[in-house]
Amino acid sequence: MEIIVSKQDLLKELTATQGVVERKTTIPILSNFLFEATGEKLSITATDLDLSLRTSCAARTKKEGSCTIPARKLYDYVKLLPDGDIAIKLLENHWVNIRSGRSNTKMVGMARSNFPSLPAFPAAGVLKIPADALRQMIARTIFAISNEESRYTLNGALMVLKPEAIAMVATDGHRLAHIERSNTPLEVSGEAKTLIPKKAMGELLSLLGAGEDEVVEFAKDETTLFFRLDGRLLTSRQLTGQFPNYEAVLPKDTSRSVVVRTEEFSAAIQRVAQFADERSGAIRLRLEKNEIKISSSSTETGESEDSIETAYTGEPMTIGFNSQYLLEFCKAANSEEVRLEFKDAQSAGQLRPETPDAQYKYRYVVMPMRI
Repeated sequence: MEIIVSKQDLLKELTATQGVVERKTTIPILSNFLFEATGEKLSITATDLDLSLRTSCAARTKKEGSCTIPARKLYDYVKLLPDGDIAIKLLENHWVNIRSGRSNTKMVGMARSNFPSLPAFPAAGVLKIPADALRQMIARTIFAISNEESRYTLNGALMVLKPEAIAMVATDGHRLAHIERSNTPLEVSGEAKTLIPKKAMGELLSLLGAGEDEVVEFAKDETTLFFRLDGRLLTSRQLTGQFPNYEAVLPKDTSRSVVVRTEEFSAAIQRVAQFADERSGAIRLRLEKNEIKISSSSTETGESEDSIETAYTGEPMTIGFNSQYLLEFCKAANSEEVRLEFKDAQSAGQLRPETPDAQYKYRYVVMPMRI
């Protein structure tokens, strides 16, 4: 294999694949990129066996072929090279020669045959999902996914595709984020449900943030999910198992509600949370006439209270929450004001943007804490 490629083009694709490459792995080949040169194109693949990203950039191919190169070392090195062309050539014993300007480097690669083979994009059953819808939905649910590996089905978000709408829901058992976008025609019959792992969602979010594509082509087979956008193909192992019946926990009768300015509410929580118990992060919200009091106390650090003016006229009540859960919603809400809805101190609270985007219906359910 022998090619010439522009530094800017190569670096752009190497940057996109960094999140997929395994840093600490017992299988050395997974720390490498697979380079494949054909025609006027260089294909670059990274995988950790659960997740893989295949991308490409323009290249002048002098000799077609393939090689594997240590991913992190190559990325760090290419970043430091001056702008211009880079010549990459496969030598004997899987060594790879990289020349740029007056720089000349040889890197130790591994046999191409060691690199795992990856599934091909299915020919049938491909759905086109608006890229902006997917970006918005992942950003507003990803933080609610469980990090506990024992809760396998909660390690991802459930995507629900309907003929006229798309929804996404994530929960860790303590809070739940649910978003639905209506008026989104999709070529599905009935409801198609798919569990997307958290790492795949994180990679999708960064690809969607950088891409210009208007649609994401989505497909799946028995074991693998495929997302194709901007000429890049992200594949992920499917999560199997039964996602909880989330509709059962969505509050039905919230008789008390209060509207607060998101920025003011978030700032007050951040101040008060400095004095909350470190392990639980618990704070109290007390609803009183025309104000909401936010407080915390800890035997180690002290106590703190903030209050916000509101138009609340209902019965007074006090309820406890994990401060981090509320802050993550405020950040994701994308609204100047948020509405807090409660039934009583023992029932889940519901938070919603007060000035919602007409296309999106977003709600966030948080279990209360005893303080």
